[in-house]
Amino acid sequence: MKIACLLSGGVDSSLALALLKQKQYDIEAFYLKIWLEDENDSLVDCPWQEDLEYIEKTCEQFDVNLNIIPLQQEYKKNILSYLFSEVQAGRTPNPDLLCNHRIKFGAFYKALSKKGLRYDKIATGHYANVEQKTSLFELFKSKDLVKDQSYFLSRLNQEQLAKALFPLAPYTKSQVRKLAIKWKLPAAERKDSQGLCFLGKIRFSDFLSKHLADQSGEIIEYESKKTIGEHLGFWYYTIGQRKGLGLSGGPWFVIAKDVKRNQVYVSRNYYSPDKKRDCFYATDVHWISGKTPTNSELEALEVKLRHGTLAYHCKIEDVLVKPLFVRIKGCDQGIASGQFAVFYSQDKCLGCARISLPSQYLNLCNAS
Repeated sequence: MKIACLLSGGVDSSLALALLKQKQYDIEAFYLKIWLEDENDSLVDCPWQEDLEYIEKTCEQFDVNLNIIPLQQEYKKNILSYLFSEVQAGRTPNPDLLCNHRIKFGAFYKALSKKGLRYDKIATGHYANVEQKTSLFELFKSKDLVKDQSYFLSRLNQEQLAKALFPLAPYTKSQVRKLAIKWKLPAAERKDSQGLCFLGKIRFSDFLSKHLADQSGEIIEYESKKTIGEHLGFWYYTIGQRKGLGLSGGPWFVIAKDVKRNQVYVSRNYYSPDKKRDCFYATDVHWISGKTPTNSELEALEVKLRHGTLAYHCKIEDVLVKPLFVRIKGCDQGIASGQFAVFYSQDKCLGCARISLPSQYLNLCNAS
């Protein structure tokens, strides 16, 4: 089997390479170049050079050829443009989820094809599992449910899953660390990276301020409708945000944004009954199988509203009607427009949909 292994410089992808090499596959290593070279000031401090040093040492240790694939333009077009359009519309983007679909298993494979390169599989250090059932490829959670990254892979289609290989599926993070130390991998004790790779050590808000002009607006208390502060743009705030509001007498929480008026609504009574959120609409529906889930899958349906272990039992009012109307068993104050709802039936990931809510949304269920 001929395998293209994507490396990031971290311990996970390094061990994925080591495991594949142990099985004596024909392996080529690849690093995707997406750092922003035209950001010619000190704002973007992307640690790509440090990443490459770890990658080069790992490839040298296992005698694997390393290729660097430039995908900056593809990243700008498919990820950054999406990110900016979402925040300007008052939504909460998830670029990591789309990066897997559009870049790692999208633009990267197209780049290989243009070079006339063919590989049976594309391997990464994701914590997830792919199984083939007859002609259908299915995505499952990994053994490590805390580290599981099936949420971020829920946008992949059948063609992409057919190429995907996740060597870390049967391992927990602690097992990965132990094996990496045992095999003396260069990245064995390197800390996991956080956030968007191209941002490096800067804050996301600082990155936005460089690309979006500040626009002052009002911070309004929801209950009294009184203006209690000012902000420099609603796009700097997310639903449920508590820190960085600059308001006294708190704690205050962001509960809504009015995009047209550039207003941010806050409340000190974030968990009061009138702000309960236990349902939502969802558009841009993607089922991994290419087909609507079966009745048995819908009966055992769960949804994740963000990466992590928390999943809610849920019910879709009518799976054939778009947008979907989803009701969760429980309450989640952080439901926000633009987030991805990822659906599961037990350990199998069925697909995802993008949450779509009106900007004034506070209590959809009671109003419906």
